[in-house]
Amino acid sequence: MLTKPEILAPAGDMDCLKAALSFGADAVFLAGKSFGMRSSPRNFDADELKKACAMAHAKGKKIHLTCNILPRNNELRTLPAFLIMAQDSGVDALIIADLGVFEAAKRYAPRVARHISTQAGVTNYAAANVLYNMGASRVVMAREIPLDEIAELRAKTPKELEIECFVHGAMCVSFSGRCLISSYMTGRDANHGDCAQPCRWKYQLFEETRDGQYFPVEETGRGTFLYNSRDLCMIEHIPELIKAGVSSFKIEGRAKSSYYTAVTTNAYRKAVDQYWEDGDPFELHPWIREELEKISHREYNTGFYFGSEPGQVTGDGGYIRHYDNVAVCECSVDGYTSVISQRNKFWVGDTLDVLPPSGIPFEITCISLTNEAGESVDSAPHPTERLTMLADRAVPAGSVIRKKRD
Repeated sequence: MLTKPEILAPAGDMDCLKAALSFGADAVFLAGKSFGMRSSPRNFDADELKKACAMAHAKGKKIHLTCNILPRNNELRTLPAFLIMAQDSGVDALIIADLGVFEAAKRYAPRVARHISTQAGVTNYAAANVLYNMGASRVVMAREIPLDEIAELRAKTPKELEIECFVHGAMCVSFSGRCLISSYMTGRDANHGDCAQPCRWKYQLFEETRDGQYFPVEETGRGTFLYNSRDLCMIEHIPELIKAGVSSFKIEGRAKSSYYTAVTTNAYRKAVDQYWEDGDPFELHPWIREELEKISHREYNTGFYFGSEPGQVTGDGGYIRHYDNVAVCECSVDGYTSVISQRNKFWVGDTLDVLPPSGIPFEITCISLTNEAGESVDSAPHPTERLTMLADRAVPAGSVIRKKRD
């Protein structure tokens, strides 16, 4: 019997958390101020973590806290206090990569479920069974494992052991995220959440005896990006993931914006719900796939799931951007008038694309804009400026508003 999977969304700050909960996440994974594998987002201090858990639990959702760095000896002194704080805050699960941390969590946060991070590199059912017997309630699979092997692991492990897999987002060129390139080149340790992403940089070849001369190893005049992996996107393979026994669909992106969180969470929520309603044969609604073209991304690929690999984007290191997030609707005033908070510039008369909390996108035309001084303006040029917008259709509170690039 198939089990409907959890949609697990990323949150680097409170705005991202709110977006994840508003757009259909069953659970959210985030980090505290230490021990998490992403140091670039704001993350959550102790007070914010309590608020996050209360907010999620009020909606019947869960919070998974990352505790997945590979700690050094000197960091272990502060670990007990961190784990006690996590339990007191109300987190539902700890995501752990290190066995010492795993054992400490059992002692200092015994009421919190323990999940095994993808950083631990679980690739087979024998390892999964050992971890389950040690007390793990979930394993996050190594990203390199194809679907048929995940299905075999599911068949050869206790049904109580949950299986979590990444379904969308950036891919790391190193095995399950374990990498030393950043440490070698910048002194920033990727295994402590501080990766400088040198795999995305442009590289050139120098010949030893020709000082100052370089020889581009390139496919275009912009240079070659040797390790720049494509992004993962499994939105068109929902049935295969569910039939393989995946319990949780994980979306990468704790360092990304609340807009990214809203769009990706909504797309996978709608795709899973559609499959649960339609069953087989399954044909994804085209608009769901199109939503994932409205966020910044690299070329999409299905990763390692079907026996190949994601491959690299060698022509450039940048993102594909078809749309800009131009505003967020704070509230609906009356009729077709709403108060918005601007994000990127747009003009009166523009056709805008709206993603409401219901998750079904639609288009509007901006008829007029009024600033907080009550003045009519032709455009919204100032980031985070509050404006009153009249459109040809009502825009619900909480909607994100996009504009297609020319």
